[in-house]
Amino acid sequence: MVKGEVTAPTAPIPKEVQKVRKAPAKAPKAVSNKELKPVKLPEMKLFGRWSTAGIQVKDAGIKDYINLDPRLVPKVYSRFMAKRQFYKSKSSIVERLINHLFVVGHKGKKHKLTSGRNVGKTGHAISAVIKGFEIIEGQTKMNPVEVLVRAIENSAPLEEVISYQRGGIFVREAVVTAPQRRVDLALRHITQGTYKKSFASKKTAAQALADEIIAAYKKDSAGSYAVSEKNRREREATESR
Repeated sequence: MVKGEVTAPTAPIPKEVQKVRKAPAKAPKAVSNKELKPVKLPEMKLFGRWSTAGIQVKDAGIKDYINLDPRLVPKVYSRFMAKRQFYKSKSSIVERLINHLFVVGHKGKKHKLTSGRNVGKTGHAISAVIKGFEIIEGQTKMNPVEVLVRAIENSAPLEEVISYQRGGIFVREAVVTAPQRRVDLALRHITQGTYKKSFASKKTAAQALADEIIAAYKKDSAGSYAVSEKNRREREATESR
């Protein structure tokens, strides 16, 4: 201190502050993984109602082509997947069913029944599927997604006939149907049978869809257009061998 300099009086330091200054800093306590409690997230269900967990595809041939990943609303704009080969099989099987409902009357190269009234109406197609699943659940007391998977398995043809020209004649030959085509044909025939039952009829699309899926689930060829079409294709393949 310089001689003659006046200093201001300092206040005494409280004892609590002195203890804090003297106490060594404590390292934070490490938390082990055993002490962390896992957070259980709610299960994602289809349309917030039906679970796809635990549903297994029994047909090994089409197991890799039926996607049952959990989705709240099965609408991922699969039209962008059309440019990649086999990529549509990564979309939900329920979404593929909804997409087939857009143009159900198309058979071969012509429209056997017009589909102009429901082309591109996503809301109408989803509503018909939801109401159809409700009817299936009420009649079978089962998960409608599982019933749909079993219906696809029962209506997916194993063989079909192709025709090609050899010389001056057309030859018909039996071939094994590809797995992805089996699923496509099953969905196409289910929706065609649905539209056939509801066209010019008092039966709604949801009721017709539920009846077609339940009949295919029971392997009822008389009540299911998809099962009868499968049997027809396989019968023609057997005769063409």
